[in-house]
Amino acid sequence: MIPRRVLIVDRLRDELAVSLRRHRPDLELRARDRGDIGPDDIAWADAYVGFAPPAIGLDGIAWVHAIGAGVDSFLFRRLFPSGTLLTRTTEPFGDRIAEYCLSHALADAQRHGELADAARRRRWEPLLPASLSGTRVLVLGTGEVGQGIARTFIALGGEVTGASRSGGARAPFHRVMPVDGLAEGVSASEWFILAAPLTEQTHHLVGERVLRAGRGVHLMNVGRGALVEEPALLDALDRKAIRHATLDVFETEPLPPESPLWTHPKVTVTPHISGPTTVEGAVEGFLAVLTALERGAVPESVVDRVRGY
Repeated sequence: MIPRRVLIVDRLRDELAVSLRRHRPDLELRARDRGDIGPDDIAWADAYVGFAPPAIGLDGIAWVHAIGAGVDSFLFRRLFPSGTLLTRTTEPFGDRIAEYCLSHALADAQRHGELADAARRRRWEPLLPASLSGTRVLVLGTGEVGQGIARTFIALGGEVTGASRSGGARAPFHRVMPVDGLAEGVSASEWFILAAPLTEQTHHLVGERVLRAGRGVHLMNVGRGALVEEPALLDALDRKAIRHATLDVFETEPLPPESPLWTHPKVTVTPHISGPTTVEGAVEGFLAVLTALERGAVPESVVDRVRGY
């Protein structure tokens, strides 16, 4: 069956509907808040487009198109209909997320926070900046996002090691290690950037053993919050094994007001904004899959549900 009735949800729904109507006026579209979706919407739709599934499930939907960087909201510890096609957006997030990571690395190396604090106190404190050139960067995840991060830090002279399940070589990383050696890799790095998908294999992969191995490493998480054991991270910060944590993703989002991460002096919190989905990218990815289905071809962005990405 070629999908013709499309249910669009989440924060981009109205803009996506406008753009899709312009590109494909033959489609029937419904834009809904995810919390308002009822059984009649699911029964009506051939396709579902959004960041996460509705509470009532997706049984009967022929095709689900995820428009975020990851698909864990559909697969991780959830029942996903066995007969439903799952695809993901093809929007390139790597370079955008790399800019986020670079901005925070430069702010740290250039001591922006300390200099701003001194200026507020009207203190002339010539704090000397450090250079990213020659520093060692460990990136957990060697997919499109990890590769974008690697290219950016390599361009500034960083020595970048990737960490993946297989440990197989992959450009542009100088080397790739298996995740079994994460603790050793963290102990030898100044920067530790998490850019892996959330699966059963990566859930809380960055725990106490890995975090305590740090020797003053700056950790950044732009992957998924549940890659990290948050209590162990707080302990590692207090022990100075982790000198700073820049966190864009959290196990619970929005981050609860009572979380100690908000007020820890060595934590920077941002509200999941490092790699935003764009309307143009989401529409392009959706239409690419739809065109493939109309040709009878297998879309390039089909998700491997066993691997989880």
